[in-house]
Amino acid sequence: MEFLLDPHLWIAFAMLTALEIVLGIDNIIFISILVNRLPAEQRDSARRLGLGFAMLTRVMLLLSLSWVMGLTADLFTVFGQGISGRDIVLLAGGLFLLYKASHEIFVEVEAREEHSPDETAAPSASAKKGMFWGVIGQIAIIDIVFSLDSVITAVGMVDRIGVMIAAVLASVGVMLVAAKPIGEFVEKHPSVKVLALAFLVMVGMALTAEAFDMHVPKGYIYAAMAFSLAVESLNIRSRSKRLALKAAAKEANAS
Repeated sequence: MEFLLDPHLWIAFAMLTALEIVLGIDNIIFISILVNRLPAEQRDSARRLGLGFAMLTRVMLLLSLSWVMGLTADLFTVFGQGISGRDIVLLAGGLFLLYKASHEIFVEVEAREEHSPDETAAPSASAKKGMFWGVIGQIAIIDIVFSLDSVITAVGMVDRIGVMIAAVLASVGVMLVAAKPIGEFVEKHPSVKVLALAFLVMVGMALTAEAFDMHVPKGYIYAAMAFSLAVESLNIRSRSKRLALKAAAKEANAS
């Protein structure tokens, strides 16, 4: 138990936990957007299952580090470019994320206006169950991609498997707390939802580029997203004030 008194261990744990939380932002956004497609009574369960899959995937990958690190070895070469198992996973995940985010943007911006009252009727119990497991399946697929990236980063920072697993558990705990309010905020503000989907498109492009050894620092993506969110928060505040002024003017005219 003496190792618990080592300050370097706690510093590594804190840094790795913070990194896991930052790397989990795109995972939270993806889960939140998919979960908001479900009926309200299923969202909490789907959110918990999705993050549970994320935690399980990360822990399983950490427990098979030799296999994970083996994924970085080239399997074959295409036009002089070495392709590893990790590259294949990142490419498949990046393309899936690009497709899914683009499709969700289309549904949000274009298709929603085309729904008739019949199409928006409440789904049956079997349809709800199918939607639920369909969402969980999509979350599980993207969890593998995000987890692989996260675990390889963790291995480069810390050499103690126990510290890595503890950091993963702590970060998933934080994500469990944050996922619901983030999901509700995104659902409440359609413009933020489109912005979040655009962020996922950027992440998908970065994953695809990473598969071909073209590294795009995630800090640039997060900085761009933070700036866009700051601008959008000002727009939301401006719209809220205008609506409040209109409501006050309408009330004054009525009286």
